[in-house]
Amino acid sequence: MPKETRDLSAQIAQAIRDAIVSGELIVDERLPSEAELSTQFDVSRPTVREALKRLAAQNLIRTQRGATGGAFVNRLRYEEAYGQQITTSTLLISMNEVDFETACEARFAMERACAALSAARRNGDHLATMRAEIHRQGQPGLSDEAFCASDVAFHRALVDGADNPILSYQLAGAVEAIEPLMNMITFSARDRARIVELHTCIADAIEQGDGAAADQALSELTIYTSELGRTALAQRKNRAPS
Repeated sequence: MPKETRDLSAQIAQAIRDAIVSGELIVDERLPSEAELSTQFDVSRPTVREALKRLAAQNLIRTQRGATGGAFVNRLRYEEAYGQQITTSTLLISMNEVDFETACEARFAMERACAALSAARRNGDHLATMRAEIHRQGQPGLSDEAFCASDVAFHRALVDGADNPILSYQLAGAVEAIEPLMNMITFSARDRARIVELHTCIADAIEQGDGAAADQALSELTIYTSELGRTALAQRKNRAPS
């Protein structure tokens, strides 16, 4: 596709996106037809079609066939956007080579914002997930990969327990992108029993509705994880050929 066509389709997609964000186009509203959009923007129908493909890829619109079909404004849900948030966060971290300390600081700072809310709004389902993951983490013979997955599931339940979809969305990248990175660095040095102990303290505090205690346990986990990271990275540096 010629560069000029790509640029025009991007501009049209941006214009329609802005109209959706501003409320000029509301959820479930039918967009003008391709022919109408072509006339409105003074471009060819293939260019309009490409713009609509861009919007569909972002889940901003959906298309329906038939006599009453066309392109309609979609209702974007937090759950549907999690995957894109996680992918974007993972790419940003990996491409920009974010260091361990920075990732650790960001992840725990954001997660601690959820601790008090999770304790105040403690949810039986989320708490049950946390307890199940703690039990799983204590199983002998659990692989490092499975322990990492369980660790992510535990912290995701803690975040979702805050019952705030905006926080859950923002922290999806922190928990599911940063946590595996941190686990890759610390897995060989970590004491699983210590992590299970701290996870248990967090779950106990949330079950008791004690936000301060949950925050304290998360602070201890932050310190422990940071120490693990520094030790693991120092060992790697010492083993590296000079």
